[in-house]
Amino acid sequence: MTSQAEVVIEVQGLDIGYEDHVVMNNLSFSINKGDIFIVMGMNGCGKSTLLKSLIGLRAPMKGKILYEGKSFWDEDETGMQMMTRGFGILYQRGALWSSLTVEENVALPLQLYTKLSASEIKKKVALKLSKVGLEGKEDDLPSGLSGGMQRRASLARAIALDPKIIFFDEPSAGLDPINSRKLDDLILDIRDSSGATIVVITHELPSIFAIGNNSIFLDVESQTMIASGDPKNLLANSKDPRVIQFLTRAKV
Repeated sequence: MTSQAEVVIEVQGLDIGYEDHVVMNNLSFSINKGDIFIVMGMNGCGKSTLLKSLIGLRAPMKGKILYEGKSFWDEDETGMQMMTRGFGILYQRGALWSSLTVEENVALPLQLYTKLSASEIKKKVALKLSKVGLEGKEDDLPSGLSGGMQRRASLARAIALDPKIIFFDEPSAGLDPINSRKLDDLILDIRDSSGATIVVITHELPSIFAIGNNSIFLDVESQTMIASGDPKNLLANSKDPRVIQFLTRAKV
């Protein structure tokens, strides 16, 4: 973490939704360099819709998303593409190409977006697979990997281009507690070793408390964010029963 907060992502007055249906409105928050920022809330609250706006898949209905001071959705197509080159994305369930080997999956972004030689790409892929503990799995197809290994292979692909910002969409979904914790440890290690800023969409309490240092809580009923800050502080200090219910999974 940096000693002086450096804002990497700033969201200003954001409304998100589909056609005329507003899912969330008036979202405003900042994400600092080195944060592991959690977007949390109950199912249907708009977490994935927000992610789509953050990574360029769906324009917001209103408001701005600034990356290092540049308004993402006000850029032309070329400008947006340049900005998204600095993103790494681990999609829900991994989204590996089933017909490609692990090595080929991780190599793909390097082949598409760099001028590295085949031997340089092979070395970089080996480094990324070592980082996530998948040495020796280069020639395996995704179908031959366990769920946890598939997620780690996806993470290796997400960090192939050494992104400044990494987005995770429900990274622990479907994983057992042991593999989920291993993935949490990897996320922490990658943040600490690379200095990347990490945004995680999740409702998994163990992960929220294990890795998150900042967060927002999206509320289905009011259709906006009703809390922000370190999840541990929210658990200790929030007076809102909706936040407490979510963070304790207790009936109120």
